[in-house]
Amino acid sequence: MAGDLAVGARPAAAAAGARRRVDLTGWVLLAPACLFLVLVFVLPLAQILVLSVTEPATSLAHYRRVFGSPLYLRVLATTFETSLVVTVVCLLLAYPLAYVMARRGGAVAGTLLAVIGVSFWTSFLVRTYAWMVILGSNGPVAALALALGLGSPPQLLFTTFASTLGMTHILLPYMVVALYGVMKNIDVTQLRAAASLGAPPLAAFRHVFLPLSLPGVVNGCLLVFALCLGFYVTPVLLGSPRDMMISQLIAQQVEELLAWGFASALAVVLLVATVAVMVVYDRVAGLDRLWG
Repeated sequence: MAGDLAVGARPAAAAAGARRRVDLTGWVLLAPACLFLVLVFVLPLAQILVLSVTEPATSLAHYRRVFGSPLYLRVLATTFETSLVVTVVCLLLAYPLAYVMARRGGAVAGTLLAVIGVSFWTSFLVRTYAWMVILGSNGPVAALALALGLGSPPQLLFTTFASTLGMTHILLPYMVVALYGVMKNIDVTQLRAAASLGAPPLAAFRHVFLPLSLPGVVNGCLLVFALCLGFYVTPVLLGSPRDMMISQLIAQQVEELLAWGFASALAVVLLVATVAVMVVYDRVAGLDRLWG
């Protein structure tokens, strides 16, 4: 009897040892990536957090300055307002495009995906400079207005409109990809079933397709909104100083005033705001739904 127990214990011990070796191998494989994340992300963020409360002296003065000044609160409000406007515009433009790609498929979807891919491969700095040329006083918009006899066009460059247009152009592909990834997996037989039950196309879209595509809407809006919160180059080159975003304010504090402590506090506020958006999304939809 004791011999049988010993024989049965040996395979169990061997299996436990194999599991330990597998676990150890997994940690060894994860170690380089974890080390990279710690060195590139965690340590710099920790340094910024420390600077925000220790430069030039240990205190919370920088945070009191951020939330106690109407100027900085207005910059925060402008950042969120601009991000919201860009997100809504991207959604309104991307939804019909993604719908056509998902419903038509084939060559239509392939062609549109290729166009979107080219926009991903093109530097956003190049696209921003292109908008500077297009909206400039000697650009095609001004030339078209003169050719049509409309006189000099209104000032388009260095305005809120130009900044919003540039950011929308850059972030639109992200919204399209997020929507298309969900729409292409919607079972079209459900739309046919709705039609067979007498639902007109608009009603079938409103009651069947639209609810099923809402995860893509939420994912795309979260992605575009979070990216827009930290935009810097496009608002600087196309926008107005009156519509300064928080990233521009951080750059100004570092480059012009050398106020590292206050700039770090602003960066922490921006990080906390972004994390808060992610937490709200996680409570409403769940972060796991970002990956399908």
